[in-house]
Amino acid sequence: MSHVGVPRGTVRKRRTLALLATGVLTIPALAGCTSSDRVTTVAIVVPQDVAAAGRDLVADGGTVNWAIDAMPTTFNAFQADADATTTRITGALLPTLFPLDTKGTPRMNPDYLESAKVIEREPKQVVLYRLNQQAVWSDGREIGAPDFVAQWRALRGKDSAFWTARNAGYDRIERIERGKTDLEVRVTFAKPYGDWRSLFSPLYPKQVTSSPAAFNDRARTTLAATSGPFRLRSVKKGTVTLTRNPNWWGSPAKLDSLVFRAVKPQDRVQALVDGKIDIADIDAAAAHRIVAAARDKGGNGQPLTHGPGSEIGPAAALRSWALAHGSDEKAAAAARVSREKTRKAAELYATEQDGLRDYVVRKSLEPAYTQLALNGESGPLADERVRRAVARALNRQELVDTVLGPLGLPAAPLGSHLALAGQPGYEDNSGALGEQDTKKAQALLADAGWTRGGAMKKSDGTKAGSKGEKAKGGEHGKAEPADKAAKADKSDDNKPGDDNKPREDEETSPGHVLAPAPAAAVQSAALLRQADAFTTARAVADTGAAESARGRVAGQNRGPGGAVGAYAPMGTAAPSAPARAADSVRDALGKDGKPLTLRFVLPSGPGSESLRAVGEKISTMLDSIGIRTEIIKVADAGYFKDHVASGAYDLALYSWPATAYPATDDRPIFAKPVPATDGSLLVEQNYTRVGTDHIDQLFDEALSELDEGAAQDLLKQADARIWAAAASIPLYQRPQLVATDRKLVNVGAFGFGVPHYQDIGFKKPQAAGSPANRKK
Repeated sequence: MSHVGVPRGTVRKRRTLALLATGVLTIPALAGCTSSDRVTTVAIVVPQDVAAAGRDLVADGGTVNWAIDAMPTTFNAFQADADATTTRITGALLPTLFPLDTKGTPRMNPDYLESAKVIEREPKQVVLYRLNQQAVWSDGREIGAPDFVAQWRALRGKDSAFWTARNAGYDRIERIERGKTDLEVRVTFAKPYGDWRSLFSPLYPKQVTSSPAAFNDRARTTLAATSGPFRLRSVKKGTVTLTRNPNWWGSPAKLDSLVFRAVKPQDRVQALVDGKIDIADIDAAAAHRIVAAARDKGGNGQPLTHGPGSEIGPAAALRSWALAHGSDEKAAAAARVSREKTRKAAELYATEQDGLRDYVVRKSLEPAYTQLALNGESGPLADERVRRAVARALNRQELVDTVLGPLGLPAAPLGSHLALAGQPGYEDNSGALGEQDTKKAQALLADAGWTRGGAMKKSDGTKAGSKGEKAKGGEHGKAEPADKAAKADKSDDNKPGDDNKPREDEETSPGHVLAPAPAAAVQSAALLRQADAFTTARAVADTGAAESARGRVAGQNRGPGGAVGAYAPMGTAAPSAPARAADSVRDALGKDGKPLTLRFVLPSGPGSESLRAVGEKISTMLDSIGIRTEIIKVADAGYFKDHVASGAYDLALYSWPATAYPATDDRPIFAKPVPATDGSLLVEQNYTRVGTDHIDQLFDEALSELDEGAAQDLLKQADARIWAAAASIPLYQRPQLVATDRKLVNVGAFGFGVPHYQDIGFKKPQAAGSPANRKK
């Protein structure tokens, strides 16, 4: 659940990923939708896991408590500090005209629209919306053109009194007017806009968008009117309560009320045990516990095979008992205290496991991906050859397996920056950069002037292997022939300014053994000798394996930023420090007396263990081609703002949300930075500081293209060039783990899709054997 991501300051926030960075599923292979003149690409996608059930099987009534990270800072989704909580809550209260389906494709919402289409292309694009004649706001007023007009005027960017995050799309509208009837809204664009379906979602009532005061301030804490299956009832400390909307014209909500409750991620297991929440995003550790609770009932007086004390083997148990009943009173007292502490912890853990049996883990892949970002503004990574070498050194499949493999989720490296597997526009364009190839990575570094022993000597004035010696044809380098995408960019290349749920069949560790108590103290010495003999025999048996592994430890035991072998196993003779230091400098790649070392910034907080594991593996992979990394672990709170956004890093791992509108949403992420008047760079959201004019041009063309197939072709060309620039390396789609009450249906891990709030509820008694009107 916890992943590091980008607080996207956009209108449609595509989920705020200030998130730090599952049983085996049967996965259908779905062909990506392409135009008829393209070869379809088969991609394996993971279906959503929501315990789907027909409305006739869902009981009427009940309350569901849904965990959120924190109380929303605003109910205005178009403000800069709107986040995932804002999106979650407003989804149940406000019109979304084109929600995403399970494949991430926008689909017209018949609850609000009878039709919506482009009716004119020349001389200007015109979109005609025909509204559902039953669609009304909670105050009884019909949804109509005045709401569209007010929202456009607030978001088009011409009135600075409205504090908006972004005006993409709205700035292309020329006018909005009533059609032939009050149910028609006619939108005329000054410039063509292919992503027109992204507009007016959510749609706010004119009371919110007609004045800066209402838009900026009042909408932060309440909504003047709503229009959804639920309505806003109250906002109290720690909770936002929604109740069924009696005036809703669509299928009525099954639940009486829906309560969004602020619960910190680290507190969610206890909140589940206490019955305070019914739905919660969770991390891999919590998922393990829920799955284990269902698997081993802990009955018949047998101890659990996990949790406190489970690591205590027979030998340790005998030793503990013997010490607790031995003649050494001081040691015995300490042993008894330790045993009692373990016993209480085990009892508490077992009680919690009993409570967790009421829940099930729903798992899918979240519509977001984790990438390795390479800061190309300055330093070694300003040279594209070094960036390409870093990318060619990575075994992306191994990195994917590290995160998704233990969860039983399909593990395949992501092949696109602009779409995820299963989306219509997905195509694997990673070939523009090339697969893992250690020799080619080393050749790229050599061509860039980074050589063994280069850290020992200063330059003699020449620039062998440097860009200054290269032909003026571009900055992609000449270590190997570039693909067509890379060659196409030589004129404007990348210059700044130019989680783990176990599988169902997973084995568990042996249960802990506690010796029977109490017994005569005279047995103490014998039991201690027995435990020592058991341990000694095990150690002797393991000696051969330990000796054979000793040679591999040097490459594995690395502390943050430490040199290979800096943490040798106990008993290994320490090498001569001066000789080792000299060897290290001679072996490291360097240039002009400077070693090739990159700052790798990683989050240090709880829940980011998978990111750190991936980071450590990347560090080892880079070490194999001579690139040293200095791993810097920083607090989650400042990870993005103080390091990624400010450019204080060379390598970093963070996530971007997926989108159905990449021409609009992804352009700022890959836009070429431009110099500001004060000498700094305007990077928009391109925190790698690498971009090209050609990439920008392709995005602009796609944005104005009204033919969806042609727009996708342009975006695929842009994606290939982003790969060739080697500043953003997509790794994997993030896992999505959600704990839900076992009796709940139509809710869980939604994947690309969005909740149908009116269909969420408890199974009927005959289907689930539970009361229909469950109250929390």
